Amino acid sequence: MIYLFFSILSSTLLFVIFKFLDKKNIEAFPVIVINYLVAAVCGYILSEPASEMKPGWHIPSAIIGVLFIVFFFIISLSTKRAGISISTVAAKMSVVWPISFSIFYDPNDSLSLVKFAGISLAVISVFLAVYDKEKFKLDPKKIYLPLVLFFGMGIIDSLVKYSQAEFLGEGGTAGFTSILFLFSFLAGVIVIPFRPSLFKSLFQPVNVLWGLFLGICNYGSIYFLLSALNNRNLSGLRTDSSIIFGMNNTGIVALSVLLGVFVFKEKLKPINQLGIIIAMVAIIVFSFA
Repeated sequence: MIYLFFSILSSTLLFVIFKFLDKKNIEAFPVIVINYLVAAVCGYILSEPASEMKPGWHIPSAIIGVLFIVFFFIISLSTKRAGISISTVAAKMSVVWPISFSIFYDPNDSLSLVKFAGISLAVISVFLAVYDKEKFKLDPKKIYLPLVLFFGMGIIDSLVKYSQAEFLGEGGTAGFTSILFLFSFLAGVIVIPFRPSLFKSLFQPVNVLWGLFLGICNYGSIYFLLSALNNRNLSGLRTDSSIIFGMNNTGIVALSVLLGVFVFKEKLKPINQLGIIIAMVAIIVFSFA
């Protein structure tokens, strides 16, 4: 349970940091690149011998790492063209893919009526919690961006589950995430020659500082999620991976929206408040699944 709590907290802090960057008009990309280097170093410091992992683990780690930064660009593009509300819903509702993958891939995972109810409530809560009628408008010509986001983010989370099940031992999480973030960093560095102005901005103290904060939180978000999947024990009972993904995603959405209210003074509409309530109910339902 403690791993799941810190996974939700770390992922939510990413939202807070990005919100601060936006408010202070700090360009996000240099901070993103630095953050991946910091996360890779965190993993290296905490890593244990590679013998804890099965041969071939570098391949999925590298793939996930590159996909991380690729979808950073897609999220940015979708937000600009399709709108932040639609992009957020597309990204968060992609949780149905790792949940489905876990159910069909893991022989110890299964779909029960209670679990189905929890998944349904989780998906509904995500939509309602971030819904804004004024911003929720989509040009049919731009629908492909949220769709790419929906499928892409789901594929990434499914790959995380696959890697955890196939390659990671109890002590291999840190090393796996270190290589993952190293490839994210290298993929970001490749972009720099095409945008020379980014090189100087990488060394600006403000970007380094925010990159440090973001990197620690980013590392924690994936490390604790993998640890939760490796140590699936909530309230003394072994918990299915699909439930871990459901509770993690629902918790992130609920906590992010609440922090938006209390930290950034954002206004919640009744439909958003209903989404938060349903999210809490979904988490309770998951705990009985």
